[in-house]
Amino acid sequence: MAHHSIPQEIPVRYLSRGGAGTAILRLMVLIGAVSFFAALWRDPALAWKSYVVNWNYFASIAMGGVIVAVVTWMVKAKWNWSLRRIHQSFAAYLPIAFILFIPMLISLREDYFPWIEMMEYDHIVQKKAAYLNVPFLVSRNLVGVLALFGMACGFVYLALRPDLGRIGRARTAEERADGGRAWWRERFTRGWVGQAWEEDQSYHRMTRMAPLLVLVFAAVMSILAFDWAMSLEPHWFSTLFGGWFFMGALWGGFAATAVIAVWLKGRDAVFDEHVGKSQLWDLGKLTFAFAVFWTYLFWSQYLVIWYGKLQWEQAWINTRVAEPWGGFSAAVIVMCFVVPFAGLLGVRPKRTPRILQTFALLVLAGLWLWHYMLIFPSLHHEGDPAFSVATPLIGLMFLGLFLMAVRWFLATFPAVQVWQPQVDPEPLEAEG
Repeated sequence: MAHHSIPQEIPVRYLSRGGAGTAILRLMVLIGAVSFFAALWRDPALAWKSYVVNWNYFASIAMGGVIVAVVTWMVKAKWNWSLRRIHQSFAAYLPIAFILFIPMLISLREDYFPWIEMMEYDHIVQKKAAYLNVPFLVSRNLVGVLALFGMACGFVYLALRPDLGRIGRARTAEERADGGRAWWRERFTRGWVGQAWEEDQSYHRMTRMAPLLVLVFAAVMSILAFDWAMSLEPHWFSTLFGGWFFMGALWGGFAATAVIAVWLKGRDAVFDEHVGKSQLWDLGKLTFAFAVFWTYLFWSQYLVIWYGKLQWEQAWINTRVAEPWGGFSAAVIVMCFVVPFAGLLGVRPKRTPRILQTFALLVLAGLWLWHYMLIFPSLHHEGDPAFSVATPLIGLMFLGLFLMAVRWFLATFPAVQVWQPQVDPEPLEAEG
């Protein structure tokens, strides 16, 4: 990564909220909600499949963004000092995602999970009964998602607390007029001891928490991949499926960070100054690298399946290369590998804001189509359309809520993290 110098004084800056933006996001949520209930009335199976695809996608992007903050904290990265708050802002969507997760656990049974009916007559599925049963599915998903989202929000809280204590009492008329910021500042700084002590405590707690959070992320995201995608074809399994899923989430976190960072650069001079070409270059390198790594994980599964030539191992792939899915599968490969690999080669596209944002948006669109292809082919019935406009329309509800959450976070808390640990005590201690 490029060398980055952190300024001694970082101004407190908030994202401004415009009425037009709020209206657009609310309209997106309304359109998505109406589309879901309309589809639920006409075709419940389509409505719920679309709901699960979009929930998985946006929850993955949100958790991926937080995990970017976590892993860069673990390795003590300095290149993203001005982007840390963007990573952290994705946590604002997680409480919403948890609420949206409850209807999936309550409502979906035989129409979504084919193994429930197959358990009565299929001896292969019966051997998986210890894992594939509704009470265990509900309990592991509920506990796992609650633990993962709770830990992610706790990590972000520890990162916010020193900033809010440093800011102290409202200093401008704008801050005094914004009761929301004062309310959150008061609650996030309860039991305040002192700036130096609080910064030291946050640093050490975040450092201890980060490795555990990464492990929980890998475990819970794998459970989500196994339960809501892989189990839809209960005879097929891949030990790499969970890793492919959660590494795709991490990749989405980098791509979404790039999109928001470029957007912020165009809105405000302070953001433009602190989110420079070197930060974009590093984001571009990571977006490019994960395009290769995500494809490598897919190829690692595909090569073994092709080489073994066992029919039950080939079933999942065969479904997705046959009609009507072959074109969609090709589009996923093109959008997630071919185009970003070719487009982000070299320095210039990574350092040019609009080019990087364009390719990052294409990656995010490709990842959405990938999530679609994880679920829809497995539940396809003869006569069903391969693609319905209802699915992206329902996705507008999730997209609107996600953007509203991120926008609220960056408008409520400093959009560039003010507290930047300058000295890492561990190397100093190691040197004696």
